[in-house]
Amino acid sequence: MPALTWADSTHYPIKIEHAFGTTIITKKPERVATVAWANHEVPLALGVVPVGFAAASFGDDDQDGVLPWVSEKLDSLNAQTPVLFDEGDGIDFEAVAATRPDVILAAYSGLSQSDYNTLSLIAPVVAYPSTPWSTSWRDMIRLNSLGLGMAKEGEALIQRLENEIAEKAAHFPELKGKTAMFITHLDPTDLSVIRFYTANDTRVSFFEDLGMHSPDSVKRISQSGQFSGESSVEQIDDFNDVDIFVTYGNKTLLDPVNANPLLSKMRAIKNGAIVMLGNQQIATAANPTPLSISWVLDSYLEALAEAARKSK
Repeated sequence: MPALTWADSTHYPIKIEHAFGTTIITKKPERVATVAWANHEVPLALGVVPVGFAAASFGDDDQDGVLPWVSEKLDSLNAQTPVLFDEGDGIDFEAVAATRPDVILAAYSGLSQSDYNTLSLIAPVVAYPSTPWSTSWRDMIRLNSLGLGMAKEGEALIQRLENEIAEKAAHFPELKGKTAMFITHLDPTDLSVIRFYTANDTRVSFFEDLGMHSPDSVKRISQSGQFSGESSVEQIDDFNDVDIFVTYGNKTLLDPVNANPLLSKMRAIKNGAIVMLGNQQIATAANPTPLSISWVLDSYLEALAEAARKSK
């Protein structure tokens, strides 16, 4: 990962190294746009309302394009919802340009070189440090807050969240040292393949914050650098070092999983140490972001702890 070049929030120019090179910000931005997932939560958490950000496409129960923890923050800032970029078919460059931003935040994203080049014609871009969709929530805050000229405030935000996580996780000692595997997708009509997030993914690295860790079986596959992997269900015994099985879905998925003659042999499933993220908003918040962490932490810890108590 390229070294992150920090600067005092009042000293310019600010240089930010990332996967596509170096971005130079010559003065404190006044108009901030963000693209991709959750980058807008950094300025919002620091009291800055972006001129535009990506509309939510998952976990948005009322379909207004704004997730509940973002809506709550906008309300607390007495702010109207800004321009929402429709990224269903990729970044809407014209919509981003129309907001006339001074900086574009995308520290957690899957930008291509072409995306970066086009956005850079609009304003300086803060891109991800090394690989797509693998920026930790801490580095998302660090990079984006640096792009705002608010590096010190970003570090203070990280410290507050770390303190909150540590305080609440301490109430669930049964999680300490447990291994957890996060499944990306299970098709109840075809359970021949198990797909999961690797240790490079932010959902999985969040387990470490809660006192858990990735099993060796997942770590081995994670060496590819990819954020997801898959395995034939015939190799399910390879994952018997998993204590807790986390996945999307509800009982309609759990029944066929328990009935599958191979998948049901997995130790975590046999023990019933399963967390089903059936609520879309909770499932969305399980990918930690600056505002979702506080919103989901209590319910997520309780669900994981319940599963941990069943593990053997």
